[in-house]
Amino acid sequence: MKKHRIIRILSGLAASFAFVGATFGAGTLTPVVSGQKPAEILSHQVQVVINNGFAKTEVIQRFRNNNAEKMEALYSFPLPKSASLSEVTVQHGEELINGEVVERKTADRIYGEEKAKGASAAKAEKNGYEDFTFSIANLAAGEEAQIRFVYYQPLPVDTGVVSYVYPLEEGNTRDAVAENFWLRNSKVSGKTTVQIELRSAWALESVRSPGQNPVASTIDLPNGVAKLEYELKDGLAGDFVFHYQLVELPGRLEVIPYRAPGAKEGTFMMVLTPGIDLKPIERGADYVFVLDVSGSMNGQKIRTLCDGVVQAIGKMQPHDRFRIVTFSSDAAEITRGWVPAEPESVQHWSQKIQQLQAGGGTNLYAGMSTALKRVDADRVTSIVLVTDAVTNVGQITPKSFHDLLKEKDVRVFGFLMGNSANWPLMQTICETSGGFYAGVSNSDDIIGKILQAKSKICYEALHDAKIEINGVKTADLTGQAFKKLYRGQQMVAFGRYLGTGKAEIIFKAKLSGRQETYRCRINFPETDTDNPELERLWAMARIEQIEYLTAIGNVPESEKAQMISDLGVQYQLVTDETSMLVLTDEAFRTHGVKRLNQARVAVEHAAQSARVAAPIRNYRVDVPSPQNNRQPHSQPANNNSMFRNNAPRLGGGAVNWPLLGIALLLAGIAVTRTAFKKEV
Repeated sequence: MKKHRIIRILSGLAASFAFVGATFGAGTLTPVVSGQKPAEILSHQVQVVINNGFAKTEVIQRFRNNNAEKMEALYSFPLPKSASLSEVTVQHGEELINGEVVERKTADRIYGEEKAKGASAAKAEKNGYEDFTFSIANLAAGEEAQIRFVYYQPLPVDTGVVSYVYPLEEGNTRDAVAENFWLRNSKVSGKTTVQIELRSAWALESVRSPGQNPVASTIDLPNGVAKLEYELKDGLAGDFVFHYQLVELPGRLEVIPYRAPGAKEGTFMMVLTPGIDLKPIERGADYVFVLDVSGSMNGQKIRTLCDGVVQAIGKMQPHDRFRIVTFSSDAAEITRGWVPAEPESVQHWSQKIQQLQAGGGTNLYAGMSTALKRVDADRVTSIVLVTDAVTNVGQITPKSFHDLLKEKDVRVFGFLMGNSANWPLMQTICETSGGFYAGVSNSDDIIGKILQAKSKICYEALHDAKIEINGVKTADLTGQAFKKLYRGQQMVAFGRYLGTGKAEIIFKAKLSGRQETYRCRINFPETDTDNPELERLWAMARIEQIEYLTAIGNVPESEKAQMISDLGVQYQLVTDETSMLVLTDEAFRTHGVKRLNQARVAVEHAAQSARVAAPIRNYRVDVPSPQNNRQPHSQPANNNSMFRNNAPRLGGGAVNWPLLGIALLLAGIAVTRTAFKKEV
């Protein structure tokens, strides 16, 4: 009954984050005061290769200057989480120029000098958590050009499902002054296409892209291979989302290594998929809904949010309790205490919720402070936070949120609305509380998000999960911030290894108050050249770790910039401290810029070509064993099987929800989506 109640509650909330309210898509820009028109986008092609835990996204865009004089063409692109922008090339006629990452101030200076000379030059930079911006100088009147960029990102499995999002919608998170500065063009004159190539070491159950039908496809589910091509009818107006589901698989440990011949250090990506049989939580529960009613929520969004919460509390059981907290420039608990979810109370508060209005700034801290009041230690309390987290009033630093939550026994489940949302702050909030967060795209399967959230909220979790590595010296291990590991959640860690040979992996966690230890022996190879992209992925994970530790006060702010800059230059990543400078070979020589990225890209391209020609490689390192692999910490490992049970997954008979309720929910979402599209 508890599981059914959770899904009903979350289903009621689905409408509240089905429509993030983007006002613009990704596109070309020009300052309003320039008197020029943004560059025309002639075509937009996306090629995605998903290979054993990470994705390579290659974007090729053609555009034209339709102004009567030369212009600086600008292109803005919402920032994918954990994306390592690694390649940028620009083609002007017959001239092809390539990118090298340098310190941001150096890039600005050199780009400005080349632009002033009328030379071919371009630059890519990262703007906080919001977007990447590409600048192409001296595009002549009537001239066409092509920009190509590549980024990598990890793709963890969540309850057997892997999701890829190509973000295009703007999240409506910029202030009005900044937004009104630009004229924006998101229209594509020609085609917008997305090609997906999937190579999985595990067999597939299914693949799909919500709202899209492939124009061509080759799918081999048993062998984990799929090639699909889509044409996006709405161009750059909406995100592209792609999901694939794995067949039922055991809990497992996968380790993907990279070490160049003769290198002193190697890099690895470790993916732990628990197969522990976590039990459902059957006790009564308390829910605090923390709702963003700031000015960016005005119009259809606030109405949809209210409808979603009304549906959510209407699906609770009488012995559940709820509170409603809203925040804009300040916060208010409109329920003024716990309310039992009895029919009369639900009806009364439903009417109150429908009267909510949007306006003002975003004081998220006040909202969270109010939510933490009146928490009952004898009952399980969950905070459901729905926001874009772009806080601009009151306490705004991640450290203040960390200090607020670190001593509280509550779990925050965050739904981050739209692109360009403040995911670093949401990460701090949820990881400090031991909860989780998920980004929600307008183009995604809302039901899928709900089922994944349900699987975490209403089951036991592993507490104080951590990994130890003995036998081979390792360093700079990321992914250790987990306070809890939820059902269906993977632990993904990147690290460096300095030695070679046999090592023991020890995974420790608490389950129902008792310490559990799992062991596995693996081999760190002296040479493995299949996945050189891991170096960039590790460096980006390390940068995010530094940013998080700085946010909560564990790394001095004065040290952060240089640490990030050093990593960005060494591993050729666009960060807040570094930019990609795109010049001719001669200009790089003139300015004394080393061709570090040129050498790195050559290695990556060679490895990618070799992988295409080779069989798909399985990186599982634990071998199944009939013995019970749970062992007290004091006992030696007698096998290297991590877990004996299958990993949790969605579908395939594992979830048996009332189809009528889901059908009604989807129908409601479809109606609201149509109304919202008409409004914008």
